[in-house]
Formats: sequence, structure tokens, C-alpha cells
Amino acid sequence: MAELSTLESLLEMGFGRNSAERAVANTGNQGIERAMDWLVEHEGDPDLDEPYVPPVGVPLGGPVGDQASPAQPAVADTAEGTDVLDMEQEIQDGDTKRPMTEEEKREQVKRLEDLMRLKQAERRERERAEEVEREKQRRKHGQELLHIKQKLQDDELKKMADLRSREKMEDKMAKQRVKDKIARDREERAKKFGGGCAPPAESTSAPVQPPPSSPVGGQGPPPTKKEYEECRIQVRLLDGSALTAVFKAQEPLAAVRVYVQMNGNTPEGQDFTLLSPYPRQVYTELDMEKPLKELGLVPTAVLVVIKK
Repeated sequence: MAELSTLESLLEMGFGRNSAERAVANTGNQGIERAMDWLVEHEGDPDLDEPYVPPVGVPLGGPVGDQASPAQPAVADTAEGTDVLDMEQEIQDGDTKRPMTEEEKREQVKRLEDLMRLKQAERRERERAEEVEREKQRRKHGQELLHIKQKLQDDELKKMADLRSREKMEDKMAKQRVKDKIARDREERAKKFGGGCAPPAESTSAPVQPPPSSPVGGQGPPPTKKEYEECRIQVRLLDGSALTAVFKAQEPLAAVRVYVQMNGNTPEGQDFTLLSPYPRQVYTELDMEKPLKELGLVPTAVLVVIKK
């Protein structure tokens, strides 16, 4: 029978009887190549080598369920139909039970082994292509995450730049207001002390005479302390390297900490604070909100990063 030929061919190739019977049954006994394909695809199944029990009333490799041709019962109901079926069965049995020679068996086994190797090579190539595709997807996702992280850093730097620009503009406007007030005060003093003079030219030239105020006390005015608008901060990191940057004198100490987080090599998630070595002072969270000028870090200072 045809199913025996397929089964015997699988056994000749070295497959176990259980797995060979399961392949023949699951492919509907449609030939050795279909059975080979099924074995290659299901070689990792845990129940592949377990004994196969076909459904009741269904021979090995036969159709499962009521799949018989409707014409068969009509022929089998008569004696003539029974004789015809018996003759066809004898002819088929005579053709299929002819024993194969050793040479034919070797050729068939060799052909099936070549087919088996071809199927396995195709499967390995398919698995390799899938692995390459998975690696491509993994790298693509990694690049997307890197781009997102870079964008977040750029946005943070842009916010800090906008904040500094706004602070510079506010400082400039404040200075302009002070200059305007000084100018108004000079004009008022000029009007107050030079208003009695008849010639208007003298009144206009009055604001140019502040030096006569020097005789009071016999000495010149005390030197004014220079006001710094910027400060240069050097930060020593945990690994001994250093960062140097220039900040506004009115910027909070938290701006220095943010700069270290963005540009230093501090491990992500590492909590740290800053200290001043001379004199030694560890800055707290309240100090982070204070301006650099108020903390005495203007015009230059050295800070050290320490772990909390």
C-alpha cells in the first residue's frame, strides 16, 4: 500500500516509527515529501516521538471523519460492485507489494536524505533571516531611544539658555531704570540749585559741577566695591576631572548642579550635592535656591561634587 511505502521510506532514513507514523497521519499520506516537510517543521515538538494512536475506524494516513466518496456505497451495495472493488484491490496490491531492490532502496534513501538536508538548510536560512531582522529592529529601537534622549537634553539646554537670556534682559532693564533715575535726580538737583540764576546757560551747566562737594571732611569719597555680574565656577567631579563654566551672579546654585548633571559623567540616578573646600561648607537644598552672589561664590569659586 502507498502508506506503507511512505512509512518504510521514513524508517529507512532513520526516523523512529512513532514520529514516522505521526507524519504520515498528519499529512494524509500524500507522499514522502509532504511527510518530510511536516517532520522538519515539527522536529521540536515534545510529543513527536510518543506513540501515535489513530482515530477509531480510520487507518494510518486515511481521511479523518466522514470523507468517503458518496459513490462508493452505491457500488458496494451490489454484488457486481463488490466484485469490481475486489479486482481493483488485487491489482493495486499486486503493483504496490512488489519488493524494491537494494539499489532502488539506496537511491530512494539518498534522494530523501538530500531532500531532508535541503529542507533543513532552508529552515536554517529562514531562522538566520529572522534573527537578522530582529537585530535590525532592536538597533532601530535603540536609535529611536537615543534620539529621544538627545531631544530631551536639547530641550533642557534650550530652556536654560532662554532662562539666562531672560535674566540678562531683566538685568539690562533694571540697569537702565537705575540710569534713568540717576539722570532724573541730576536734573532735579540742577533745577533746585541753579534755578535762581538768570542766564539759562549757567543752569544747564550746573550739573557738571559735582566736584565742589569734596571739601566735606577734607578727604575724597571712599572707594566703591566693584559689582560683578558674572562668576567663573570650577567643579571637580567624582572621578577627579573638572568642569568650568561662567554663570550669572544672580543665578541660583541649582543652576550649577543642573549643569553638572547635563555635562558631567555622574552616573544616571546618582544623587549628589556640592561643597566649598575653603572654607569647607556643604550646601543644602535650601542653599540651592540662593544666588551665587549671596553664597560668596563671585567672581570665582571652586566646588566639589560629593555623594549624598
